[in-house]
Amino acid sequence: PQVCWLSPEQTAGKQKPYMYTQGQAVLNRSFFPCFDTPSVKFTYSATVKVPEGFTAVMSATSWEKQKDNTFVFKMSQPIPSYLIALVVGDIVSADVGPRSRVWAEPCLIEAAKKEYDGVIEEFLVVGEKLFGPYVWGRYDILFMPPSFPFGGMENPCLTFVTPCLLAGDRSLVDVIIHEISHSWFGNLVTNATWGEFWLNEGFTMYAQRRITTEVYGLPYTCLEAATGRALLRQHMDATGEDHPLNKLRVVIEPGFCLFLGVNPDDTYNETPYEKGYCFVSYLAHLVGNQSKFDAFLQAYVNRFKFQSITADDTLGFFLEYFPELKEKGVDSIPGFEFDRWLNTPGWPPYLPDLSPGQQLMRPADELAELWAADSLNMEAIEAVDITGWRTYQLVYFLDQVLQKSPLPEGNVKRLSKMYPKISKAQNAELRLRWCQIVLKNNLEAEYSKVKDFLHSQGKQKYTLPLYRAMWGGSEATRALAMETFSATAPQLHVNVQNYVKKILGLAG
Repeated sequence: PQVCWLSPEQTAGKQKPYMYTQGQAVLNRSFFPCFDTPSVKFTYSATVKVPEGFTAVMSATSWEKQKDNTFVFKMSQPIPSYLIALVVGDIVSADVGPRSRVWAEPCLIEAAKKEYDGVIEEFLVVGEKLFGPYVWGRYDILFMPPSFPFGGMENPCLTFVTPCLLAGDRSLVDVIIHEISHSWFGNLVTNATWGEFWLNEGFTMYAQRRITTEVYGLPYTCLEAATGRALLRQHMDATGEDHPLNKLRVVIEPGFCLFLGVNPDDTYNETPYEKGYCFVSYLAHLVGNQSKFDAFLQAYVNRFKFQSITADDTLGFFLEYFPELKEKGVDSIPGFEFDRWLNTPGWPPYLPDLSPGQQLMRPADELAELWAADSLNMEAIEAVDITGWRTYQLVYFLDQVLQKSPLPEGNVKRLSKMYPKISKAQNAELRLRWCQIVLKNNLEAEYSKVKDFLHSQGKQKYTLPLYRAMWGGSEATRALAMETFSATAPQLHVNVQNYVKKILGLAG
C-alpha cells in the first residue's frame, strides 16, 4: 500500500509511468524492513537502479548518480521510518535559491521555477530566526503528478507537494510555510507515538502562523487561523464533539484483528492541527510575552532535536523552563488543566484572539452581504476594490457567498462577470470555492469550469467536496458527476476513486 505506481495518464506529461512512496503513518513497513514507529530514529542509505530516461530522488542529505542510471542516497541525520520517501519518474530540477531547487515533470518545471524563485529562502530565514538553525542542508520541493491526492508531505530535504500550488501568480506560495515549519516540529522533534500526533501538527501550525505573522503581518495570520477554526468547527459538528478522536491524546490500540484496533491513519483530522494549535497558543498565553515564548520554542527544539518525545516530555520541559509558572500551578487551573487538554474530547477550552483579522474579514463580510441582496446596490459593490486582497481574504469572501447561496436569480452571473480574478482564477483554493458556488446556484453556463477543474487535478480535498455537491444537486449536476468521473477515473489515485464511487453509489 506504500508504493504508488502511476500509469502515464496519471502524470502531467502523460508519456511515462511514475512511482512514488508515501510512508506516513505506518506504511513504510511494506516498502523495506524497519521498526515502523516514530519512536525509533535512524540514518539510512539506499542504492536505486532505474531504467534509462528516468530519475530517482529520495528524502536524503546527499545523492549521486553513478553509471547504469544508478542513484546512491545517504541520509546522515537520524529520522523516523515514515519520512523515508522515493520518487522515480521523468523529472528534472531547477534552482530557486541558495539551498533550494524545485523538481517536476519537464512540462511543469518552468511554472514551478517561476512560482518559487527566491520564495523558499525568505521563509527558511524567518524560520531559522524564530526556531534555530535549519539542520537538513537542502530544502527542495518536488511537484507531484496531478493525481497526487494530498496537499503536501514534509519528507526531509525533499517536500512532496500537489501541483495545485502552481497558481501562476504566487497566490498560494505561503502554503509551503506549513511544510517548512515541519523541519523543526515533526522532522527534528517528533511525536514518539501517533496517539500524540498533535505534537507534530499543533506545534507546526503554531510555527507556520509565527512565520506568516513575520512575513505578512498579524491581521492576515488571524484571517488564515479563522479559516482553520471554521474547519475544526465543521469537523467536530460532523463527528460529534465527544468523539474519542477529538482528544489530543488518542488511544491507539492494536485490535486482535484488523477491524478492531484504531489505525494511526484514522487520527488524521482537524483536531491535532487546530486544537493542537490552540493548546500551544494557550501555553504562549500563560507566558504572556511573545519573545519569551519564541525563546522557549528555540530551547525546546534544541533540547529535543533528533529525539522522539511524548506530551509529558514537552509539558514537563515547559514547566521546567518557566519555574514561576510551575510554582503557580498553571498545569491545573480549573477548566484549563493540561490533563483536560490532552484527555478530554471536544472544543478547545481556550481560543487565541483572532480579532486583528477583523480588519480583513469585515470588508469581505459586507461585500458578501451586498451580493446576497434581492436588488444589487452596484454603486456600493463597485466602491469595494478587491484587487489588493490576498488569497485568504478572497477565500473568506467566497465562503460567505457560499453560505448565503443560492443567491437571488442572476446575482452569481453578475458576480462572475464583475470579478474575473475569481471566476477565471487558476488558484486551486479559489477554483474549488467558485465551483461550489456555481453548483449551489445551478449556474449551468459555468458547469464546464467544474469539469475542467476535476480534469486538471485529483487532490482529495478538492475532488470529494465537488462530487458531493454535484450528487446532492439537480439531475443535471448528477449527470455531470457521472460523466466527469467516467472520463477522469483512470487519472485518480485508487483511494480517491473508491471515495468517489461511494459518493456516486457505484461502490459494491
